[in-house]
Amino acid sequence: MSALSALGSAPVAALAAEASSDVTPTLLASAPAIVLAVVAAGCFAVAASLQHGAVDDVTDDGKRLGLAAFRALLRRPGWLIGLATAGAGSALHAVALVLSPLAVVQPIGVLAVPIAVLLTVRRTQERPGRGVLLGVALCVVGVAAFVVIAASSTTSTRVPDFATLIAGGISLALVLVLVAVAMLRTGWIRCVAWVTAGAVAFGLVSALVRALSLQVTTGLVGFTDPRFLATAAGIAVALGVGGWLVQQGFATGAPEVVIACLTVVDPIVAVLLGIVLLGEGPATNGVAAVVLVLCALAASAGVVSLARYHPDARRARAEARAAARPAPRP
Repeated sequence: MSALSALGSAPVAALAAEASSDVTPTLLASAPAIVLAVVAAGCFAVAASLQHGAVDDVTDDGKRLGLAAFRALLRRPGWLIGLATAGAGSALHAVALVLSPLAVVQPIGVLAVPIAVLLTVRRTQERPGRGVLLGVALCVVGVAAFVVIAASSTTSTRVPDFATLIAGGISLALVLVLVAVAMLRTGWIRCVAWVTAGAVAFGLVSALVRALSLQVTTGLVGFTDPRFLATAAGIAVALGVGGWLVQQGFATGAPEVVIACLTVVDPIVAVLLGIVLLGEGPATNGVAAVVLVLCALAASAGVVSLARYHPDARRARAEARAAARPAPRP
C-alpha cells in the first residue's frame, strides 16, 4: 500500500527461471522484507482507524473535508498519531522494497484490510456480515494472485525515455475522472471514488520512485540532474494530492473501505505502470494476461462488496429510506 516504495535490484524473472531447489533460499532471503511489510500493514490499519475517527469528529455532512475541518484535524492528537503511524508504516514498507522487489513485497500491504476489520470489530463489538467477509477475502486473494503472477514475469531494465511523463499524464487523467465521480455521487460510491483516486496517485508515486531508483543506481542521472529534480517534484506533488484525496475518503466511508481501496488499487496501478511504461519487460503469455485481469477484477469486486455491505453503509441506506418515506397524516 505504501506510496513511498521502490523496486529492489534483484530481477524477479531470473528468480522464477531457477530450479525449484532455489526457491527456499530466495524465500529465506526475502524473510526480513516480508516481516517489515507485515508490520507496515499493521501500521497502516491502525493509522486508518485513528485518522477515520478524527476526520469523522470534524465533519458532519459526510460529503467532503473542507479547509476549516482540515485545520481542525491538525489539532487532533488522534489524527496526528495516525499520521505518524502511517509515516512509520511507509518507512518500513520502503525499506522492505529496498530489500526485495516491488511485486513480491507490495501485496503484503493487503493484510491491512483484515487487520482493519478486526480493529473495527473490537471497537464497535459488531460482527462483520457475509458481504464484508466476502469483500475482504476477494481483496486479499485477488491482489495476492495478481502480484504473484506479475512477479513471475517482471525484469529490471532501463526506463524508457518519457515513460515517467506518460505515466504521470495517464494517472492524472484517471484521478480527474475519479474526482468527478466522487463529486457527483453519494454514499459508498463517493468514498470508493475518492480513495481510488488517491490510490492511483500513490501507485504513480511507487512507479516514479521505482524509475528514479533505477536511474540513480545505474548512473543515468545524478542528484542535480534536471530529470531527477523533476521526478522528485512529481513524487512530492502526487504524495500531497493522494494524501488529500484519502482524507476525503475518510470523511465519507469506513476505515476498512479506505484501506481496501488503497491496498487493492495502489499495487495494481504500480505493477501495471511498471510493466507497461517503465520497462519491466513482462514475459507473460495471453493466458497469464487474462488471469491478471481476472485477479484485478476480483480484488475490485471485493472493494465494492466491502463498501456496499459495511454496517455504516447499510445504516446510511436505511436512514435515507426512512427519510424518504412520507410523514404520517395527523
